[in-house]
Amino acid sequence: MPKLKLPGLKSWGLAPALVWTLLFFILPLIAMLVMSFSARIEGKIELVWTLDNYRAFLTRADGTFVGALWNSIEVTVLTTIISVLVAYPLAYILAYRIPKNWQRFALVLTVLPFWTSYVVRSYSWLLVLSENGIINQFLLWSGILDTPVGMGNSRFATVLGFVHFFAMLLTLTIYANLVQIKESYRKAAADLGANGWQAFWHVTLPLSLPGVSVGAFLTFVLAIGDYITPQILGGSKEMLLPQAVMLQIGRQADFPLASALSMILMLVITAAFLVFAKRLKMERV
Repeated sequence: MPKLKLPGLKSWGLAPALVWTLLFFILPLIAMLVMSFSARIEGKIELVWTLDNYRAFLTRADGTFVGALWNSIEVTVLTTIISVLVAYPLAYILAYRIPKNWQRFALVLTVLPFWTSYVVRSYSWLLVLSENGIINQFLLWSGILDTPVGMGNSRFATVLGFVHFFAMLLTLTIYANLVQIKESYRKAAADLGANGWQAFWHVTLPLSLPGVSVGAFLTFVLAIGDYITPQILGGSKEMLLPQAVMLQIGRQADFPLASALSMILMLVITAAFLVFAKRLKMERV
């Protein structure tokens, strides 16, 4: 008789993660996709398999939805670039300039912003950037400005709030990659005549790009789908797509259109994943 093979321990160990993914990601995603082909008729949602919600995104007379998508992409790309530029030097200092016995303490200080409520941080920045905030008071005191300038409720404020949070996330992912790079690689470059800058440019930077890509992708995904920070710091001067989705749900109760907008946002995230896919690894080198 053929022997019955039972699933291995490793297979059963994956079961909770698979069930979690099915219940809280795949099934809700399918439900949202089906909802996007529905219509709100006389206050009721009916599944009619229509593309009207997607047409509304493209053909809206004032271009609100397309503009909101472009605003989201621009803000997110700008946030990602600035966060990388801020995080990489900090991660490099943590990995190579701080003694190893102090690195854990430095990492704790780095993740301190994560211990503060996301909403509290956003409102704190709104107060700092207001006309009576500390930045305006300093500029007035130093004579740089004659009258206070309201920096809140703007794209600048939204990007600043994002960078404050995501630069720390990027620092951790880049640091995790930098400490995996063997010291012998940089020593070998020095033996071959490379100076510090050449060793960094030709050895450290290329080998650390997987960590940069992982952090940049996480930043892109989290920032483009964020609603709280743009709502608090950006105000109503320009709308991002997550805000448009919430307006359809909160004011119009138009769940089919909100689902269609969300699916379009998912397509953008999928495109970003395909761009970063080749480098989304944290291999030991």
